[in-house]
Amino acid sequence: MALRAAPGRGRWLARALAAPGAAWVPPPPPAAALALPLPLAGLRPLRPSAGFASTAGQGPEAEGPQRRVVVVVRITSPFAWLRTRFYYLLIRLYFDQEFSIEEFTRGAKQAFSVVSKLLSQRKLDLLDELVSAEVLQVLKEKISLLPDNHRDALAADIDAIMYTTEGDVRIYYDDDGRKFVSILMRFWYLNGANLPDEVPGETKVFQIVFGDEGTKEKRHLLTANYEFQREFTEGAKPDWTITRIEHPRLLE
Repeated sequence: MALRAAPGRGRWLARALAAPGAAWVPPPPPAAALALPLPLAGLRPLRPSAGFASTAGQGPEAEGPQRRVVVVVRITSPFAWLRTRFYYLLIRLYFDQEFSIEEFTRGAKQAFSVVSKLLSQRKLDLLDELVSAEVLQVLKEKISLLPDNHRDALAADIDAIMYTTEGDVRIYYDDDGRKFVSILMRFWYLNGANLPDEVPGETKVFQIVFGDEGTKEKRHLLTANYEFQREFTEGAKPDWTITRIEHPRLLE
């Protein structure tokens, strides 16, 4: 189920998404809030097919347990890749000359990690500046009904995000002539929640090896779709807000 809403505010999300090279520092949260990780480097530009390999403890000088995860994601339409690049050019030409998809992706990954963890912990009161009011209202109704294992599976550590890509990019005007840009981001992440192996949909199960074949840890490869929206009308605040949240087969 897609959770969508009209434009809203999100000042500290805007700083993460719009400020090139800036560290993401949200407003001071309560002591129980999550500590934010440092920004990660942006991903390389996508091509019609792409792979991501994450390794640790490799090579003769490596210390600690060995770990290797390989995830391959394919884009079925090269036209879609070209279309998104054309829209990014339009954004730079007519809306924001400093817009960078690499910086945007880095901020979107951080926002996704924080929001997904807060959803998992049912700390929805901390999402007021990140998620639009309409989507937040729907989330409040649904999160309380989720079983514990599904709620645990919502959380995505920043270093467990295996792959990130853009989905649909839209530039549009509303009936009052206000200008908006929305970017749908898709995330693939590993999560160790106690889900059944036969969970339907796009979920896959991986056996991650630590040290030797006798030590394995099961991880599910899960997907999530988050849409980020910003108003570019003259005089509007540079706020990116999450206006759509999808965790297929988990949050429906």
